[in-house]
Amino acid sequence: MAMTMQGEVTLPADRATVWAALNDPEVLKASIPGCQDLEKISDTEFQATAKVSVGPVKATFKGGVTLTDLDPPNGYTISGEGQGGVAGWAKGGAKVRLEEIEGGTRLVYDVEANVGGKIAQLGGRLINGVAKKYADEFFANFAKILTPAETPA
Repeated sequence: MAMTMQGEVTLPADRATVWAALNDPEVLKASIPGCQDLEKISDTEFQATAKVSVGPVKATFKGGVTLTDLDPPNGYTISGEGQGGVAGWAKGGAKVRLEEIEGGTRLVYDVEANVGGKIAQLGGRLINGVAKKYADEFFANFAKILTPAETPA
């Protein structure tokens, strides 16, 4: 079952800072909902483990993430593929673009994803809703990491 999503988020940091964060395994691990482990294999490859819940199906997915079409600090394509045992599989990618704006950076993304197995049997509406929730949560976590902490007066 295939799905697509587009969106954008405004981040309170300059483009170089956002670019560095998008390539930092610790920032990505803290931003990905359910991520238990994210290990950098090379400058363009990561291994990841994440716990995912889609309706009644809960699974731990293990897989790889690859960065391609690198255009620092303007964007890249991030692709991943994971196996969740009896729950099924997931694979997909996102084109990420960074645009300098007043007061920060606009991150624009286009996501394409596919799922199969038990998860795919749950129905498109549920899967799309969960995928959007995970994307929103990722960008909220990512934005929180990039937002300077308020210092008490």
